[in-house]
Amino acid sequence: MKHFTFFLVAVASMAGLVALIAPVPGHANGESTPLFVTEIPQGYRDWKWISSAHGTIIAALHYRNVPSEENNKVFGQAQSFVPGPPTNIQFMVKDSTKYAATGGWGFAHFADGKPGDAAFMKSCFPCHEKAKASDLVFTRYAP
Repeated sequence: MKHFTFFLVAVASMAGLVALIAPVPGHANGESTPLFVTEIPQGYRDWKWISSAHGTIIAALHYRNVPSEENNKVFGQAQSFVPGPPTNIQFMVKDSTKYAATGGWGFAHFADGKPGDAAFMKSCFPCHEKAKASDLVFTRYAP
């Protein structure tokens, strides 16, 4: 299945980062913190670049590619594709203390607003670890 990916990059101060990520349920009861993000950060579609010195959150919105009937009429053949229904949202949250065990990044995957389970999330870090040269990030900012 082909996906069209739209990347948003947002950087927040650590104080702002704490406000964006909700407390992990059960953490106050002495349970360990999961090594992945468990809630979609509020307002992520409206993030603006603030600073690159404090903390980073990368959001990837994945969609199915669908043919554009409107564009294909202009081209006279089926050749144009546009984002269709969303498939999932993924986040990477930089916090070298909280996510020290996973290279300083917390990973998240949400489908229909629900986070991936622990077993699913365990595959994120081993894959991203292959991108050590670029701080575990596979893509680059494109202004």
